Amino acid sequence: MPRQNRVQPDGQILAHRTRGAVMGNRGVLHDDNAHHHGKLTHRRWRHKAWVCCVLSFKNRQRRLMAPNRYTELFFYDEAVALAAGHRPCAECRRRDHKAFLTAADHSGSAPAFDDKLHTARAIPRIYGQNRQLTDTRTLPDATFILTDTGPTLLLEDMALPFNPDGYAAPIKRPEGLFPVLTPAPTRIALHNGFRPTLRLSATLA
Repeated sequence: MPRQNRVQPDGQILAHRTRGAVMGNRGVLHDDNAHHHGKLTHRRWRHKAWVCCVLSFKNRQRRLMAPNRYTELFFYDEAVALAAGHRPCAECRRRDHKAFLTAADHSGSAPAFDDKLHTARAIPRIYGQNRQLTDTRTLPDATFILTDTGPTLLLEDMALPFNPDGYAAPIKRPEGLFPVLTPAPTRIALHNGFRPTLRLSATLA
């Protein structure tokens, strides 16, 4: 039974069969019985340090959705994690964490950046996602926008429509104003050369 832990670029958290390539943490979002029923509570975060992690680190083993332990969230790839509002973990991805904050023009502490990122990504109380209307000509590669067909990744002159199974065939990069899913502080990092790991087909990789 798929658990409700697959995070989408638009902030939805689904129960879906597709395995993630990146894991994430927002705190405890499940109840004490969720290991068996696999569903989340109404909460979508419990703190501001939303991280994305490697799937395996120092041979640590976890029981998924264990009582009083953080909820393991999963993302199709790192671009999806960034669009959903996460940033590289300082423990298991120390080098990427430092590179990301540097590219984001942030010289302070990680908690200070998390405060800034949270303001840009989240609508409190309703657990919503901020979606700034922006001209696609100003957006860097690996940014997600929202089109009539759903979340779409921008990559060079292409756009890759996304669904829970992964990326569909590329289309021409759209022009004009679109709601942007990837938060503004993260887009600074992308503009300055941070390159998230993408799961692309062999013809695009």
